[in-house]
Amino acid sequence: MDKHKLKWLYPGMGVKRWLALLVLGVFAIAFGVTVAFSTSFLSTVEQGLFARLEAHNWNFLVVGLVFIICGAVFIGVAIRQGIRSIISAIRPEDVPNLVEHVYKSRNLHKGPHIVTIGGGTGLSTMLRGLKPYSANLTAIVTVADDGGSSGRIREELGILPPGDIRNTLIALADTEPLMEKLFQYRFSWGEGLAGHSFGNLFIAAMTDITGDFEQSIREFSKVLAVRGKVLPSTLETVRLGAEYSDGTLALGESNIPQAGKKIKRVFLDQPQAQALPEALEAIAHADVVVLGPGSLFTSVIPNLLIGSLVDALVSTSALRVYVCNVMTQPGETDGFTACDHVEALLAHAHNRNILDLVIVNEAPISATQRRKYALEGAYPVQADVSRLKALGLEVRQGNYLDQLDLVRHDSEKLAEEIMVLAGHHHNYRAI
Repeated sequence: MDKHKLKWLYPGMGVKRWLALLVLGVFAIAFGVTVAFSTSFLSTVEQGLFARLEAHNWNFLVVGLVFIICGAVFIGVAIRQGIRSIISAIRPEDVPNLVEHVYKSRNLHKGPHIVTIGGGTGLSTMLRGLKPYSANLTAIVTVADDGGSSGRIREELGILPPGDIRNTLIALADTEPLMEKLFQYRFSWGEGLAGHSFGNLFIAAMTDITGDFEQSIREFSKVLAVRGKVLPSTLETVRLGAEYSDGTLALGESNIPQAGKKIKRVFLDQPQAQALPEALEAIAHADVVVLGPGSLFTSVIPNLLIGSLVDALVSTSALRVYVCNVMTQPGETDGFTACDHVEALLAHAHNRNILDLVIVNEAPISATQRRKYALEGAYPVQADVSRLKALGLEVRQGNYLDQLDLVRHDSEKLAEEIMVLAGHHHNYRAI
């Protein structure tokens, strides 16, 4: 026997007692069947037992049924407690609700295959709402960020910026709140450390250890028990640039939003950058692909500047959805309506067919919120539905607002809408 298998019998494993009870249950059922049906498998031993039962005028059938029931109880208890003992050593927090955990886990893996494309807080918000519905989630994240901690790591260590990927991983994590706080912790002190996120440094260290950025994401996912996959849109080091309506240029994602300037287009300094093959495969096998929400020109569109990714969007049989932002973004989408957002997406995809449906919020914000955001130059995005439909797109309107002080999408409401669309689309494809 394999020596590793023998370790199950080592002291302190918490398994031997339940294994013994399981064996006892099997023997009890075997004995019960033997007595109930007056058969003889152990010959001399059983004949002696039969003689004793006859001497006391006991009913063989009743005695047999009692042993069968006891044996079944022993086996049930042994299996249940044995599993609980093993689970308590692996994931103690799952023991109190073991049945619920197993049921949820099994059903999550039967959920629809959903691919999200974007970056920033908008993507993270939506994923938090989607993860209770499906484990078949793939987030494709832009790697054009060059500001803050991510930008410093990119410049000093020569690796892809980890910030948006870190936020997305944490949004999909199935872990304790303390772990989330740890990986989101940002140092406010220390020479060279101030401004850095612990999660960013962790990914940087793991990249150095594994020698591969993609592998570092996989390891991060294991640590946080991430539900689904997080993939960079490309493994090439790309820098985002913008051309404005006045003909001037800006290079670097953090330099693009500028007050008083209208963005004509954005571009990558490496226009031939290739998408990650795993990302293309995820799009090909998806039930639903969701673009946004998030900063239009600096989080969503950068992914569409990768030609092979656009090709995958054009050819997929998935329902392709764009979640339009709730508010305009100063220096980026000033004065944009919902259709303006969509037209910018399509223009950067060379007006190819990459969308089927647009989700637009129709709920009004409060007067207090309106005044607060107006001071920053942000206003609610107008839902010009007729223009969207003129583009041949289906439009879903609803109240998708979070009721907190910040004006943003409610993750649960948005997830519910996407799941409805996924269900309808799945049924359509099955027909």
